[in-house]
Amino acid sequence: MKVEAISSNREKMQENIGDYVAQLQLHMALQARNLVPTLTQTDDPRFKLLQETQATLEKLASRQTI
Repeated sequence: MKVEAISSNREKMQENIGDYVAQLQLHMALQARNLVPTLTQTDDPRFKLLQETQATLEKLASRQTI
């Protein structure tokens, strides 16, 4: 029973890693096509807030479990 649980846990972990890699590849492809804005230095506080929010959402999405 323990062996089955460990095996099942390992499969889920590999699946999660595979999903993460697929999402990362998609993000990189979109950024390469300039569909996702890159982070740049700015003095506009609204733009800084937008960049921080985008970065936070990307972190949360990349760590989200399905």
